[in-house]
Amino acid sequence: MGMMSGGIMGGFGMIFWVLIIIGVVFLAIYGFRRTSAEDRGGGQPRHGGSALDILKSRYASGEISREEYEQMKRDIL
Repeated sequence: MGMMSGGIMGGFGMIFWVLIIIGVVFLAIYGFRRTSAEDRGGGQPRHGGSALDILKSRYASGEISREEYEQMKRDIL
């Protein structure tokens, strides 16, 4: 009878440790992805931001000309 109870507890113990390992791996992956996303985006979310902020960044990067910037700014405001 001693072997039966040890076998059952051993099975639960193994499941417990497997779940612990899975949890640690999940947290490591989550932390890595979050850190690398902040590195790429400068800590700011890539989506969102006001339309004017997006327009300013497009103008600053040279994606649009000053005339296009002024016209789009008037359209937004």
